[in-house]
Amino acid sequence: MIPNPSQDSDTAKAIKACFSCSRTCLETLQYCLHQKVSKFTGKQLAILQFCADSCQTSAGMMMADISIHHQSCELTFELCTRCAEECERYQDDTVMSRCADECRRCADICRAMAGMTVQISGNGGREATKPARP
Repeated sequence: MIPNPSQDSDTAKAIKACFSCSRTCLETLQYCLHQKVSKFTGKQLAILQFCADSCQTSAGMMMADISIHHQSCELTFELCTRCAEECERYQDDTVMSRCADECRRCADICRAMAGMTVQISGNGGREATKPARP
């Protein structure tokens, strides 16, 4: 998909960051799986995969200009933050450090895309707002 020309530069930057983070997480996952002595847990590997998947979903929703992309960006922010925390455990490993940096960058951008409020439906069709977590 090609970004919609009517999308603002913040959206285009977020799409690019999500695709880059997804690629980095998948490359890191492959790196982890090919270690001779695995020091990585199944949970850590799953977080890498979920982060990559969430980044892909958020980028796709922004590209398609789906109105609820803000919620997807909030989830991506949460997963990127968690993934960065897991990767930071291996500070001496350049691949893991690169992944942590990429996830932090994407998390910051997705947090901005999620905005200060998140739309929640469920009040008889009315939309309510809930402050996003700091």
